[in-house]
Amino acid sequence: MKERVTLTIEQSLLQEVDAKVDGHNIKNRSHAVELLLVQALGSGMVKKAVILAGGKGTRLKPLTLEIPKPLVTVHDRTLIEHLFDLFKRHGVKDIVLSVGYKADKIKEVIGNGKKFGVNVDYLVEKEPLGTAGPLRLAKEELQETFIVTNSDELKDIDLTDMYRYHKESGALATIALTTVDDPSAYGVAEMKGNFILRFVEKPAKDEAPSNLINSGLYMFEPEVLDYIKEGFTNLEKDVFPVLAQEGKLAGYAFSGQWLNTGTLELYEQAIQEWKDLI
Repeated sequence: MKERVTLTIEQSLLQEVDAKVDGHNIKNRSHAVELLLVQALGSGMVKKAVILAGGKGTRLKPLTLEIPKPLVTVHDRTLIEHLFDLFKRHGVKDIVLSVGYKADKIKEVIGNGKKFGVNVDYLVEKEPLGTAGPLRLAKEELQETFIVTNSDELKDIDLTDMYRYHKESGALATIALTTVDDPSAYGVAEMKGNFILRFVEKPAKDEAPSNLINSGLYMFEPEVLDYIKEGFTNLEKDVFPVLAQEGKLAGYAFSGQWLNTGTLELYEQAIQEWKDLI
C-alpha cells in the first residue's frame, strides 16, 4: 500500500531527481524519489540471483573448446563479471552459479566471489539440466523473490524498477523484454497489458505480434519452482507457456543495453558496442 507524503527538498537536489525521469523506466518525479529511497535504504529489493552458466557454448567454437563460455571476455572482463556489475549496482550480492561444462575453470577464476564484491555459491550439474532443471536443485536457497539470468548476454536493466513492476503486477514470473528492429530470428512476445500471452517463434517481420523479445533475465517468486519437473527442463518450453496460460507471466520492457554473445559474429559486435557499467 502506498501513502501520499509532502517533502521539502533543496532545489538543486530536486533538479538531480528530475534528471532521472525519462518517461519510460522512471515515469515521473514521485517514481524517481521512490526508486532513490529504495536504492539508498537497500529495502524492497531482490537479494539473490542465479546465473545459468552450465552450457557448452557450441556456437562459439573454437573459443569454447578450452574456455567455458561465461569466462569469455569483453573489454578484458568475463561475461560473468559484467553480470556482477549489474547486480551490484542494485544491491544484489548473493549469487548462485549453476555450472556444468568446465566447471572447475569457472570455480578457479571466480572462486567465492569476494574479489568481485559478491558472495558466490555453486550448483554443479552432473549432467545437463536445461534452463529450469538447476533451479529445482537450488529450491532450499530460493525462498524469496529471486533473479535468474543467462550468462551469455550483456544487459543493462534497472533491476530496482523491474522488481517494483514485478511486485505490482502480481505475477509469479516476470521476463525482461528488449526491443529489436527485426524480431524474425527470435521468440516474440504477444502481450495483453502487462502480461505475456505467448511467444511466437521466429515470425515473419510483418507478422510479428510485437518487437519485444526475451532478454534472458527473469524475476521469479519461489512458487515458480513448483512448475519445474525433475531432470532436464527448459524455462522457455516447459514453464513459461504454462505460466502464460494461467495469466501469471508478466513482461517488463526495458530500454537499456542488451547484446547477445551467442555466436562469433555477435560476440565481435558485443566487443565493439557494449558500454561497460563501471
